Amino acid sequence: MGDAVRVERDEAVATIRLDRPPANALSESVSVELDDAVREVETDQDARAVVVWGGERIFAAGADVKAMAEFGPREAEPSVAALEGALRRLEAVPKPVIAAINGYALGGGCELALACDFRFAASDARIGLPEIRLGIIPGAGGTQRLPRLIGLARARDLIFSGRHVDAGEALDAGLVDAVAPPDAVYDEAVARARTYAEGPSMAYGAAKMALGAVELGQGAGFEKEREVFLELFGTGDQKEGMRAFLEKRTPRFTGR
Repeated sequence: MGDAVRVERDEAVATIRLDRPPANALSESVSVELDDAVREVETDQDARAVVVWGGERIFAAGADVKAMAEFGPREAEPSVAALEGALRRLEAVPKPVIAAINGYALGGGCELALACDFRFAASDARIGLPEIRLGIIPGAGGTQRLPRLIGLARARDLIFSGRHVDAGEALDAGLVDAVAPPDAVYDEAVARARTYAEGPSMAYGAAKMALGAVELGQGAGFEKEREVFLELFGTGDQKEGMRAFLEKRTPRFTGR
């Protein structure tokens, strides 16, 4: 990692912190740092839930347009590939991941939020995919993840118009999961992450794998669900969860 992205950990919650003023623009180098940060939280067994945060003023305002303005297809490919790869890795992290959105989450910043499991937005947040206004389209997964989240018709509207939506509309559409005051959104995301960090980590990872298999069709999806379901019976958390149920007590999960 470098200066633009870092990992901060508070007990079992890791925060991937974007810090590239003024807009957290997702250049190729920032995307590489983001990928490194995701790898770190992915392999840190003591980090059992993750928050992605861009700070109190802005989440991420998309690509570095100034750097890309004169690119041709060959020059543009490394930048979009770096971000798309980092977001695929983030989406596959076998832990709950929450985006805490202050300010703007636009373009690549919106795509970053879409790659998380949950999105908590500040009441003054603005979210959108404005690429169409630049003569391009989202290129790091936005056209694929947004329809799965809010439906094809709403996704088409946002992508074709390039408009920004406020937190209220985003909540109504299912684009975000919760709205909080600007000075509280990160803390609320961390608080939710702590509840997941206390839960059965292996089961969360299995649930993410099974949900991701929806795109494979029913046959393959059912097979993947059964596979990861059975694997959980080899975990300590499964034993603890079922024993606690039978003993009528609160389970003490260890993530193993």
